Amino acid sequence: MWSATRNLSDYPAGKDPQATRTGQRRNKGMRTRLGCLSHKSDSCSDFTAILPDKPNRALKRLSTEEATRWADSFDVLLSHKYGVAAFRAFLKTEFSEENLEFWLACEEFKKTRSTAKLVSKAHRIFEEFVDVQAPREVNIDFQTREATRKNMQEPSLTCFDQAQGKVHSLMEKDSYPRFLRSKMYLDLLSQSQRRLS
Repeated sequence: MWSATRNLSDYPAGKDPQATRTGQRRNKGMRTRLGCLSHKSDSCSDFTAILPDKPNRALKRLSTEEATRWADSFDVLLSHKYGVAAFRAFLKTEFSEENLEFWLACEEFKKTRSTAKLVSKAHRIFEEFVDVQAPREVNIDFQTREATRKNMQEPSLTCFDQAQGKVHSLMEKDSYPRFLRSKMYLDLLSQSQRRLS
């Protein structure tokens, strides 16, 4: 965030403060992506590392029936906390977790009741996911991006609906089928089935 107490002498000679902030944002996004390189793997252990509960206890709680239901539809997967955790772990292997993070941020945003918080949250989501060169920029078309930018003039609970719909559709048609075929998901199913036998 731009601090009013900073002045031009705080920046290297000839450097524009706005360009410096943009560069720092871009570097942060790059560090995040590069940090994932060392974790790129498609195994069930990657999923258990980010489970919302203790991994072993969570895996014991996950029934084969629940994990199998994730294949019924993308929305069933998104409605289950372990399904979201598994899908997030899979997206990290593809360097596209920003799509899910944006979708989840929009879902959380829709629960905002305070008008003051709504405006600040909307701008934070836009700057993080939608704006061109955003740190975790989602893959949406120019028209959707511009329509969302116009919505930022007077943010409302529905200001991200079009962009969120596009991202949902992209994940459903592209990442979700690959997730269902992934070693991570198939390992998860076989582990839950082995516990039953």
